[in-house]
Amino acid sequence: MMTMDDTSPLHAAPQAGMTSPPTLTGEQIAARAESMGARLRAARAEIGRVILGQDRVIDLVLTTIVAGGHALLVGAPGLGKTLLVTTLGHVMGMDARRVQFTPDLMPADILGSEILDEDEAGRRSFRFVAGPVFCQLLLADEINRASPRTQSALLQAMQEREVAIAGTNHPLPRPFHVLATQNPIEQEGTYPLPEAQLDRFLMQVTLDFPTAEAERAMLLATTGTTTATASPVLTAADVIEAQALVRALPVGEQVVDAIVRLVRAARPETSDDPTIREAVAWGPGPRAAQALMLATRARALLDGRLSPTIEDVVALAQPILAHRMALSFTARAENLRLSALIDTLAGRIG
Repeated sequence: MMTMDDTSPLHAAPQAGMTSPPTLTGEQIAARAESMGARLRAARAEIGRVILGQDRVIDLVLTTIVAGGHALLVGAPGLGKTLLVTTLGHVMGMDARRVQFTPDLMPADILGSEILDEDEAGRRSFRFVAGPVFCQLLLADEINRASPRTQSALLQAMQEREVAIAGTNHPLPRPFHVLATQNPIEQEGTYPLPEAQLDRFLMQVTLDFPTAEAERAMLLATTGTTTATASPVLTAADVIEAQALVRALPVGEQVVDAIVRLVRAARPETSDDPTIREAVAWGPGPRAAQALMLATRARALLDGRLSPTIEDVVALAQPILAHRMALSFTARAENLRLSALIDTLAGRIG
């Protein structure tokens, strides 16, 4: 049995004064998925021409965008996080901006503020000046270096795609995605993101050092007289269409059951595993299951498949659950690794 998401924009209820859009048939969805999947894979290839040795990271970030979510990139300096975001924005036709988070950064520096204007007749009025968050792809560089007050300024933007300034809601451009970075090496003077904000990120993507072959290719490609560039493949409208298509893709009941079993098994309150009950302080909430549901569909679309499989759930368990769980004090004292626990849970549903 397959399920469809009735909240998909492809099946959305019409607005007042508009005629109802036709419901897509299975054949139409399959045709659109084939066409969109080919364009997404072309975009992936273009990004890979610039970002060398990070194919897994490219796949996960693209999956996050196509699923309509935000990503937290964790890695040491110099691994190409900033270049990845700028290249992604160029290839996918999105307006990309970068904000360097620092301890003295204020919420108004990100969101914008109202300023007092005076016209030629001497009449005064307030005018809203938009901040850098009013873009389609925001790189929040070293997000944990800003104060909690500034970090929280992104919460409404990430969840509701709008910001409230002086009592007025200002919608953000569509699509809107935040790719935030964290340096796992230096933690002095940083402010760890609260659990509520971590949960807003669809994935936590860990960047590892490249292989020797990839690093050699990187040296040859980036230190010469010319450097590789990527060409635009998609537009912002294409990204929106892909996100709508993801929600229309069918999902098998076995995949839905696997997602539910995985998420519930990761919670100490509902897990049958005594190790999880003792070692995990808090587990993933329902948003983790929603993230898996969307991300598995997006991954299938990127791979040229019409619907996800349990293998997609297993492959995405680590980046989706890692930042939504925490080890207990006893587990940390015993040097247990959260990644190993997630791999064990994912292996049981595979």
